[in-house]
Amino acid sequence: MSTAGKVIKCKAAVAWESRKPLVIEEIEVAPPQANEVRVKIVATSLCHSDLYFLYESLDKSLFPTILGHEAAGIVESVGPGVTEFQPGDKVIPLCLLQCGECRFCKSPKTNRCEEAMKRRVQKSTEHSRFTCKGQKLQQFMGTSTFSEYTVMNQMAVAKIDPAAPLDKVCLLGCGVCTGYGAAVNTAKVEPGSTCAVFGLGAVGLAAVMGCKAAGAKRIIAVDINPDKFEKAKVFGATEFVNPKDHNKPINEVLAEMTNGGVDYSLECVGNVAVMRSALESCIKGWGVSVLVGWTDLHDFAARPIQLIAGRTWKGSLFGGFKSKDGVPEMVKAYLNKKVKLDEFITHKMTLDQVNDAIELMKHGKCIRTVLSVSPQ
Repeated sequence: MSTAGKVIKCKAAVAWESRKPLVIEEIEVAPPQANEVRVKIVATSLCHSDLYFLYESLDKSLFPTILGHEAAGIVESVGPGVTEFQPGDKVIPLCLLQCGECRFCKSPKTNRCEEAMKRRVQKSTEHSRFTCKGQKLQQFMGTSTFSEYTVMNQMAVAKIDPAAPLDKVCLLGCGVCTGYGAAVNTAKVEPGSTCAVFGLGAVGLAAVMGCKAAGAKRIIAVDINPDKFEKAKVFGATEFVNPKDHNKPINEVLAEMTNGGVDYSLECVGNVAVMRSALESCIKGWGVSVLVGWTDLHDFAARPIQLIAGRTWKGSLFGGFKSKDGVPEMVKAYLNKKVKLDEFITHKMTLDQVNDAIELMKHGKCIRTVLSVSPQ
């Protein structure tokens, strides 16, 4: 029996308040309205950004909410005005919108979107179709994928190749595109260059993969956990440096290793002190350092001479990919074996085990945990 046009009752992991375990609840998901798509989430992975907002963000007005933004699913129904999608399409939800019409979307210089910026300042219940126990739930990053069903604006959905395995390509909804694109699109790593990647979580490993794809000759992986080097080698790292093994600043260690500094550095931790170290690890004259790790808790700082000397410091959001265009291309790259995804997945669980997955990530015991949400 078709569910189109009807309220769907389903299971979701609800974050009622910050710093507390998620609660598996039955929620109601309203039908999509104009220009919206209702998606059955098949698989979702846990990203560090979910933990950031659950444990570190100072904005308590985000709750109650349904977290999750790195996922893949199948279109269940579409609202009025939607022509790009139809029931049965395989899709990836996008935490970065692409309206295709604004001056940002039309510019090749950025992947920002005016519509996305407008929605950031709106209370997220305005676009939420979730209700639980008679209370409206906030929609996290416009996606909320820790739910069997979610409703999103069509600007926040990418149609993908029907051959794509959803429990693998869900990783392209955030982390892998963010790291890979930071190297390829934002830093624009060149063949034969020397790179340093700070932080070897999923985003950092994807950045390593991007550096290799761009033809870097040396890729130095920097992390305080030596257990991560073997995994980094799988993605293309050539050397490993643990800052704890040295009694001098890591930028000095890298400068000695590389005759003055690396050509490109990518900070994938979200730590302002590490961001400065990554900048200072770059060679004078042409070194480029990219801020990839997400944080909004502290100011970052450096001495002006670091930039006057010729270094460039820049940031990267979602790896510089225009989301609706870039994600389907990355899916094709995976299907053509040009991008690795399987190697990121260290654990597979169900949505009911989401709190176990959170504990694994909190303690650095996983790269990516994929949660099975609904059968295909």
